Amino acid sequence: MAPQITLYTVGTPNGQKVSIALDELKIDHKVHQIQFSTNEQKEEWFLKINPNGRIPAIVDHSRGDFPVFESGAILLYLAEHHDPDHILLPEDPNQKSEAIQWLMWQMGGLGPMQGQANHFFRYAPEKIPYGIKRYQDETKRLYSVMELRFADGREFLAGPYSVADIACFTWTAVNQWALGPDFSISEYPLVEKWLHRVAERPAVVSGMKPSTIIQDGFRSKITAAEAEARAKEAAKWILAEKEKNAEEKL
Repeated sequence: MAPQITLYTVGTPNGQKVSIALDELKIDHKVHQIQFSTNEQKEEWFLKINPNGRIPAIVDHSRGDFPVFESGAILLYLAEHHDPDHILLPEDPNQKSEAIQWLMWQMGGLGPMQGQANHFFRYAPEKIPYGIKRYQDETKRLYSVMELRFADGREFLAGPYSVADIACFTWTAVNQWALGPDFSISEYPLVEKWLHRVAERPAVVSGMKPSTIIQDGFRSKITAAEAEARAKEAAKWILAEKEKNAEEKL
């Protein structure tokens, strides 16, 4: 039987969100690993799937090869069309709304802010202390928002496990890539417990496998020197893409 969905992705937090969701729903799918080093995401064939030239994206072959891009939009699409058991979104309308609210919070806050912390701390061609501190502090503030959310004893962000937990987990799990080896998520003990709770799910284990940074207790196993070497290598194509985008005004 042909795969139901093709996932175009890379082992990043946004890509892993969709991998986890597909595994939670047990959807037969094919994975196409996009090659950032060759700027494959800007090739004409991929821009027809995602005009923004970013991962992740999917093509749903069961619905006329329908393409969907943006990780949050993909999670909602999968919940709408492939989740009769309400694994990704609660059936209760209030809990569903809460899950979507926290998904939007991640899309508009946690992801972009931690992503900028990643960039200024790991990839920027020059170290700009203001930029590093600005985005690392905002990332920590957002962790404190989750800590407060769990203060009432809840196990997940929006009632039962949902897209909210998937979306926030993949970013929070790799906290040290943005905040450095001296940071520990144990500074937010309720968030740490939630991370372990989510990480026990089989679909999360399998969905996180493409990760380039293996976590042990949500601390990076790689040394500081290895992390610096990886960052330098990644920075080459990150900055090359920015230059190419500027030239093409994409």
